[in-house]
Amino acid sequence: MEFYAEWKLRGDAHGGCFSSGLSLTGSESTRNSRVISEDSEATVIQGAAGHRLVCRHIRRDGVWECSTVFENCTDKPAVLELLSSFAVRGIAARRMHRAQSFWSAEGRLLSQDLVDLDMEPSWSGYGLRTEKFGQNGSMPVRKWFPFLALENTETGKFIGFQLYCASSWQMEVFRTKEPLSVWGGLPDRDTGHWFKEIAPGESFETPKAVIAEGDSLEEACDKLVKAQHPRIAEIDRDMPVIFNEFCTTWGNPSLPNLQKTAEKLDGSGVRYLVIDAGWYKKGADWSGDLGDWIPSPELFPKGIGEAAQLIRSHGLVPGIWFEMENVAGNSDAWKMTDHLLKKDGVPITSGGRRFWDMADPWVQEYLSERVIGPLRDNGFGYLKVDYNETIGIGCDGAESLGEGLRQRVCASQDFFRKIAEELPELVIENCSSGGHRLEPSMMELVSQASFSDAHECVSIPIIAANLHRLIRPEQSQIWAVLHAKDHIHRTRYLLTAGFLGRLCLSGEIFDLNDQQWGETLAAVRLYDKVKHIIRDGFTEKIACTARSYNHPEGYQIVRRTLGNEALLIVHTFEKGGNPPVEEYLEGYQTLDALGSDLDGDFQGRVYWLRRG
Repeated sequence: MEFYAEWKLRGDAHGGCFSSGLSLTGSESTRNSRVISEDSEATVIQGAAGHRLVCRHIRRDGVWECSTVFENCTDKPAVLELLSSFAVRGIAARRMHRAQSFWSAEGRLLSQDLVDLDMEPSWSGYGLRTEKFGQNGSMPVRKWFPFLALENTETGKFIGFQLYCASSWQMEVFRTKEPLSVWGGLPDRDTGHWFKEIAPGESFETPKAVIAEGDSLEEACDKLVKAQHPRIAEIDRDMPVIFNEFCTTWGNPSLPNLQKTAEKLDGSGVRYLVIDAGWYKKGADWSGDLGDWIPSPELFPKGIGEAAQLIRSHGLVPGIWFEMENVAGNSDAWKMTDHLLKKDGVPITSGGRRFWDMADPWVQEYLSERVIGPLRDNGFGYLKVDYNETIGIGCDGAESLGEGLRQRVCASQDFFRKIAEELPELVIENCSSGGHRLEPSMMELVSQASFSDAHECVSIPIIAANLHRLIRPEQSQIWAVLHAKDHIHRTRYLLTAGFLGRLCLSGEIFDLNDQQWGETLAAVRLYDKVKHIIRDGFTEKIACTARSYNHPEGYQIVRRTLGNEALLIVHTFEKGGNPPVEEYLEGYQTLDALGSDLDGDFQGRVYWLRRG
């Protein structure tokens, strides 16, 4: 495996091999580069015109942390049309693994043999073979996660790659002959309308990437995930259970409803009670009113602070929802077009949303007043940040649409940092229509993230398990929406799914019968006993027979180990009764268990195990 750089300057010749319009790899700049120094932490490359690239590949905690610094050492401006965060060649592999993602369908593993992607070299070794993927916009986990793993089926070895980029990105696996090369980073000019001008004497550094090797896919993924270093608030380090009232009121929170909920949660072991969308709404549609952030006088006649005080009076930490980076049509903010993002001089409008220009100092001040101020003044300890549309390919304000987008997304991340600096005890949750921003650079800014918007779907345990390969389970907030009308098996199915990450309750818990509420309290107690395994363990096995998220059949068994302990989480789907649990229990004694007997469809059970 050899580290190098893929890069292209404006005016370069393309790579040939029928690649123009398909790939910018192998450009004149890349071909005419030479290595001038190399050590264990960086490869320094000199371009033919005198430009310099420092390709960092620092070995730390069992992974490589990579980025590329481009330095314009000439006396003329340089316009980059491609610059890799990482580029590696000399990889022997026959199989590719990627993680797909759509709304409420995150994390599906797609495993393909390269021969099925028509990636075999030609008879003469000429003609580029390439598989390029990524996404354009401000939802970095849309269609794909910024993740890739390559498998050598002969040796059983895996190499995994993960990008830390919250704007547009791409990865590309390619070859003309054996073996493979792979690069990833910001999109190129062809793919994401990204190009950037670097003045003489200036430099530019790409987003970070991490590379890990393993003897299994799960081992490589575990190393990638554990390389993420999130900012977790002190109060959240012991992984308490959350209650979010969205699936209780569905965008219509009120003081009486919060009163009933808080009374039920008092003394339950749940720590947070989060007020979700709608607390600011002017009419019936919570999604059309965001942007002004003035509490509804009908829902909260004495202000939102009264609700926070009520929640605290029952021993709970109050939380509140914002979608602070966007505005909607019924708000006064919608008309403030001088401060909204534009493309071709026209405000970008998508799905009923427009977007603040987060690089505008006026916007930063406005949001400091409307978001940070109320959080501080009303004593909120938890902030849920939602994000329910995407900017698309880019925006005005820089030399290219893609660079305009990159700068604005970086400014959004700076505002997350500002919130944390001004309110260091605040727990911040990253949500973007569920899982559209589950990417490492966002995950490092927050304590938790919504795993999905699959609030009450049968796919919940499947999505939650798949996300073990991509984010830390201690940050992955999983919904357990409880209703009195539900059969006890469904209650257990949802509660046990919460053990695949951070357990988050919702629903009309004040209407639950004694058995349902008893099961809920038992789940909270057991969760408290095993959360160290969720936080620090290794997911060594995900055995899932289901192919469909909407109509799963069979079963799923997940085993996460830590030292001599293990957590076994089992779910049955349609036609899934009596899964082969015994083989996963062999060698362990059961310390505790929770859930159904797994003798029918859509049941769940958790085992806390100790070896010996």
